[in-house]
Amino acid sequence: MQLNEIIQHPRVLIIGGGFGGIELAKKLKDKPFEVLMVDKNNYHTFQPMLYQVAMGDIEADSIAFPIRKIFTGQKNFTFRMATVERINPEKNTVDTNIGEIPYDYAVIATGSDTNYFGNDELKKRTMPMKSIPEALNLRSLILQNVEKALVTTDAAERNALLTFVVVGGGPTGVELSGALAEMRNYVLTYDYPELKKEDMKVYLVEGKSEVLAVMSPQASQKAKDYLIGLNIEVHNSVHVKSYDGCALVIDDGTIIQTRNVLWAAGVKGEVLKGIPEGVIVRGNRIQTDEFSRIKGYLNLFAIGDVAAIITPETPEGYPGVAPAAMQQGKQLAKNLIKIINGEQPEPFKYFDKGSLATIGKNLAVADLGKLHFQGFFAYMIWGVVHLFSLISARNRIIVFINWIGSYFSNNSGSRLIIRKYDPDAIKPE
Repeated sequence: MQLNEIIQHPRVLIIGGGFGGIELAKKLKDKPFEVLMVDKNNYHTFQPMLYQVAMGDIEADSIAFPIRKIFTGQKNFTFRMATVERINPEKNTVDTNIGEIPYDYAVIATGSDTNYFGNDELKKRTMPMKSIPEALNLRSLILQNVEKALVTTDAAERNALLTFVVVGGGPTGVELSGALAEMRNYVLTYDYPELKKEDMKVYLVEGKSEVLAVMSPQASQKAKDYLIGLNIEVHNSVHVKSYDGCALVIDDGTIIQTRNVLWAAGVKGEVLKGIPEGVIVRGNRIQTDEFSRIKGYLNLFAIGDVAAIITPETPEGYPGVAPAAMQQGKQLAKNLIKIINGEQPEPFKYFDKGSLATIGKNLAVADLGKLHFQGFFAYMIWGVVHLFSLISARNRIIVFINWIGSYFSNNSGSRLIIRKYDPDAIKPE
């Protein structure tokens, strides 16, 4: 299918190959639509396990899958790898680096990116982890700094190279902190016998009064207990003021000398140029109605992390998590079919299946409705849910084998510096 050819059925343009976009496209299989997906990458990323790529526990291709391969056999689906530069709602087109693409219905499913809250210094100096390239950069930085610590003769610099600060106490920050602590406790002295566990320090800095604030009080408290038990120094109710590449300054007066600041303190929606500012709400998300339609438009939709369904019942929108995006994608597919059939679409209602977070081996928390689990059982639930959420059987097998090796040996994975990371390189916008 050529991008500008005359089409027999309405074209649904899906911008983004994340959880929401993938589910939407799947549910439109064999329906009277031409489905065109555009993404800057030709693969789908299972983001909840990016931290394991960053720590060298699994390889990047274990959590990535080619988008075209997902839709093998879906005759009404086409994919183009392209960067969308602007959407033109008045013309029903989008501008991309491969040309202008027309649409009948457009769905913005661009997800979210790291939020530095306007602090350019933090954006330049700290390490984000929202994509596979960023996770690989983080892996390289961690290993490079450990290597540097082995050879430096400056004691202060050595301490800074072996001090790791994770900013943000949500699921990503908690899981990354725990993984760093397990690297120190189980791997450091085996891979680097010249070092001691005490040489490596891990801090977690969180602005709220508790970690995992989105979960139940039981889960939050237990997660903090686990973190402290792993010798992670937790700082709650504080915010980062500045970081110059060595000294991290917290607003309670604490100064931490470190070469490793990992930023997991927030996200913001990836809004396309051309979307009116009047529909952008908190978190840089696009306001939609209960049918996922962008305010003021009939054929323009947004789902997933970039969208906020604002209703009296959901004044802040639904949480930016994969299950919500997937459910929105499924519901929107049903509604698009209703719309072309002249029927009334159905409002979206999010069914929260629960929340999970893992802190380390046999250390996890789970909120499943009114049921709350901690420890080994929650750890098993986390593993099963994430394993079966991967798209392909190949990925599941590879990850499972890696997990089994890590569980029994405490020292599997491949901590290779394949490509060096330059912390002074200019980060892309």
